[in-house]
Amino acid sequence: MDEERWLLPTGIDEVLPPQAQVLESLRRDLLDLYRGWGYELVIPPFIDYLESLLTGTGQDLDLQTFKLTDQLSGRMLGVRADMTPQVARIDAHHLRRDTPTRLCYLGTVLHTRADGFAGTRSPYQIGAEIYGHAGIESEVEILRLIIETLGTAGIAGCYLDLGHVGIFRGLARQAGLTAAQEHALFDALQRKAIPEIETLVAGFGLAGASADMLAALAELNGDDALTRAATVLRAADAPVQEALADLRRLAAALNQWLPQVSIHYDLAELRGYRYKTGAVFAAFVPGWGLEIARGGRYDDIGRVFGRARPAVGFSTDLKGLLRLGAGRAAPDQERAAIYAPWSAAPALLAQIQRLRQAGERVVTALPGCAAGRAGVSSATPGTRGRDARAPGGGESIVLTPDQEARAQGCDRRLVEGASGWEIQALAKT
Repeated sequence: MDEERWLLPTGIDEVLPPQAQVLESLRRDLLDLYRGWGYELVIPPFIDYLESLLTGTGQDLDLQTFKLTDQLSGRMLGVRADMTPQVARIDAHHLRRDTPTRLCYLGTVLHTRADGFAGTRSPYQIGAEIYGHAGIESEVEILRLIIETLGTAGIAGCYLDLGHVGIFRGLARQAGLTAAQEHALFDALQRKAIPEIETLVAGFGLAGASADMLAALAELNGDDALTRAATVLRAADAPVQEALADLRRLAAALNQWLPQVSIHYDLAELRGYRYKTGAVFAAFVPGWGLEIARGGRYDDIGRVFGRARPAVGFSTDLKGLLRLGAGRAAPDQERAAIYAPWSAAPALLAQIQRLRQAGERVVTALPGCAAGRAGVSSATPGTRGRDARAPGGGESIVLTPDQEARAQGCDRRLVEGASGWEIQALAKT
């Protein structure tokens, strides 16, 4: 088992250099982007009371949440699988503002199972939300921010997929479906299992317009879905017609604000159906089968905290953005570091400080620790030799000072000259 201790649990990953630096650079850029749009950063706790984490989301997050017992209170805790309920609590209970509030957040979330959205059990979730505004303008702003987010990550050519949970919800109510029937049909719709949908509808004993509209819902997707829906769903009750009207208004606004972005529609798409209350949306990238960002309207999520304010927002996985981005480089990868000797000489320390303040990376040598596999050897530099401190007395590579500097990411070194400490290029290899 010792040789397997380096293994990670399935779906759990770690970020190594230099990708970790690239990820941090993207994190900073996105938080600066959101700040420029007026979004305030909040940092919810990683572990919370279970009922708070599942507020307003029903079973959508229940199965995805790791659960444990608090040894202090005896209450059930959960490791957050999504930060939206926590941010809703901050808006409703702590901030309690009467004006629209823009909040953003970032942090690791943990899922019991790999999520198709992020393809991992430990997404690095980043998102933004607007509380206190019920109009399509806030939805347009969130969708514009999604496009800006993807652009900042170097992702081009994305398209948006829009739906509205009110359409299926209204049709289910109109047909008089029980909760169990609604759940079964919902599951089949998510899989676009048309024969199964037809069998379910027939088994429910439905007939006439309600049966036809529910059976046709899975095929109402594509660029012309709203146009076809006007005919296919013409017999739907007022809640369905209002949901369709909302989508048409949103589509018209997006044509004005985001004319360069392709818009697709899927009226059977029900992301977050149990807690979303209006439009739902996702961003896709050609050639990548999974959504890269998702969001929607969830006006009732803050009710349990005392204020059910209108709310709309989105989230994405920072690691996913980095994976799909176009060759983003870490800022300090543009230039290698400078190697400095180990010394407490005031003049040297002052020069190192000046260089670091100017944005240079300066790596200080650590005496007695060569850059070979097992530390310092008494062999001649640049040769191989036996090292008693190597595991099993194994062989280590003894490096020259310049080789050691290069091994630590440096292309220059500080040397003491007639006029003080100077930067000198490393010898060519």
